[in-house]
Amino acid sequence: MQSYILHLECSKTGVIYPVDQIHNLSDDGMPLLVRYDLKKIKEELSKDSWCMESAPGFWRYQALLPVSNAASRISLGEVITPLIPLKKSSDVLGGKQGNIIVKDEGRLPTGSFKARGLALAVSMAHQFGLKHLAIPTNGNAGAALAAYARQANIKATVFCPDDTPKVNVQEIQLQGADTYLVNGLINDCGKIVLEGRERAGWFDVSTLKEPYRIEGKKTMGFELTEQMNWTLPDAIFYPTGGGTGLIGMWKAFAELKELGWLTGKLPKMIAIQSTGCAPIVNAFDQGLEHAPLWDNAQTVASGIRVPAAIGDFLILDAIRQSDGCALAVEDEHIINVRDMISKEDGLLLCPEGAATAAGYQIALEKKIINEDEKAVLFNCASGLKYPMPDSNQTIDKNSVIEYSQFA
Repeated sequence: MQSYILHLECSKTGVIYPVDQIHNLSDDGMPLLVRYDLKKIKEELSKDSWCMESAPGFWRYQALLPVSNAASRISLGEVITPLIPLKKSSDVLGGKQGNIIVKDEGRLPTGSFKARGLALAVSMAHQFGLKHLAIPTNGNAGAALAAYARQANIKATVFCPDDTPKVNVQEIQLQGADTYLVNGLINDCGKIVLEGRERAGWFDVSTLKEPYRIEGKKTMGFELTEQMNWTLPDAIFYPTGGGTGLIGMWKAFAELKELGWLTGKLPKMIAIQSTGCAPIVNAFDQGLEHAPLWDNAQTVASGIRVPAAIGDFLILDAIRQSDGCALAVEDEHIINVRDMISKEDGLLLCPEGAATAAGYQIALEKKIINEDEKAVLFNCASGLKYPMPDSNQTIDKNSVIEYSQFA
């Protein structure tokens, strides 16, 4: 299994770091990005031959992934996640049928797109011989770490805000991670992980605090490019907390462009947040490079409740370079859209995924996009992992049943 990885690079200063050493952030406290020998890839591979057809799901993109040891490729049966056009609900959202497409990441192992990033992080941890990993999580990242770390026989410790959806916490614990609830938000959990690096001896796999989760998330960009026959949509709506996936896709498109395999205009990258936690929206609207901490963050879309993102400047760069934007949606709007799409199209989105559909409506209203443009909405997890409305209709088997009520 060949890897074309060259080095790591500080995302802020461009300073180069060796790939054969274990790293968290750069010496300047910034995320490290993986760089590849794109010239050599172009000489040895082609657009039609670069994928490893026998590998499961996103592992097919091995040429542009960092894992060089085949025994360290930790897999739980990944799949290429489907593109699902919205039909009936597109009329309600305001777009044309066929122009609103959901990429359903809930089909991945552990039911969310966090499987991509954590599969790569755990695989590289295995390759480096690390024995203990720790993470702060709003739910899905912890579940993915727990599962992949168990598969790799690596100890995992997970810290969740104490209002994390119960099913997420149960899932993390059941899959073998030491699981703790913290009376705070994800940034408070992150402080515990950071402080424990020296005292507890674990390796920190927090969002963008190691170089490899972004490499897993960028495979969404590779998949989308292949699935759409190398013609990308006009806009990508992405639920944005830490923003690893948005940054990763933008990195994927840049790599494919440099290889000469992807031509044409790149999509507008549209970051979607909740009005209860919108630091990126605030920074975008004010023309800032960094997003100040968002106080008292609250939203039903727990996965995007991230008061401060270490990669904020990378998110904002991708948005601005793509002529995109950042939009905030109300929680009520999120739930109403989720319920509508479920009933109209039979597709149960998670709240974060539903937020992208709500954001699509706002983008139409603000004329950021139009109904003739093609948009891909990322549903980042299975809706089954979140609270749903109660079902309260009953039938008494001992009474006379009036069957006309079912007509």
